[in-house]
Amino acid sequence: MSMVTLDALDLAALLCSRVCHDVISPVGAIVNGLEVLDEEKDESMREFAQDLIRKSARQASARLQFARIAFGAAGSAGSAIDTGDAEQVARGFIQDDKVKLDWQGPRLLMPKNKVKLLLNLLVVATTTIPRGGQLVSTIEGDAETARFVIKAKGINARIAPHLEGLLAGAPESGTVDAHGIQPFYTGLIARAANMGVTLALDGDEVTIVAAHA
Repeated sequence: MSMVTLDALDLAALLCSRVCHDVISPVGAIVNGLEVLDEEKDESMREFAQDLIRKSARQASARLQFARIAFGAAGSAGSAIDTGDAEQVARGFIQDDKVKLDWQGPRLLMPKNKVKLLLNLLVVATTTIPRGGQLVSTIEGDAETARFVIKAKGINARIAPHLEGLLAGAPESGTVDAHGIQPFYTGLIARAANMGVTLALDGDEVTIVAAHA
């Protein structure tokens, strides 16, 4: 299958759809909670609504902070990003009752495309453990020669049939939609960073490696 090329408008539109998809759920929960506060007199229900609003507001904020680095410009051209900041937004976005994140490696100022790649690979990794589990993300080497190894372990771990094609920029369907834009974008970032991405499944563990060719 040949490489798929998206024009700038289509890429921007699909990424915007992806970000909106991530934020709609917690924002909708905030709206629902506020409606309960407006209408409900029972104190226990009001406390439940307040807890829902707090939790959903934190979730919406975490998802927007993650998107700002993973999908956004995150600074001027040629800027570097602190991997400590990347770890913070990754934990806010990924870690929950289903998925635990173990972040390993030195704190570095790293070229932004490499940091964006790492964050997007973590999102890809979560899709390989649909029932939840453990993610171990390791940064090896220095800022310029960094190698990323992500291990995703969980029940029914899998590599979706379309995933490797999207990462390679050559989906079997020949098209990219809002559902597939995130792994497709991850592949774009990998190539911009001059890094190759490989995936391997061994039992209940998927290993994703990003390294310079």
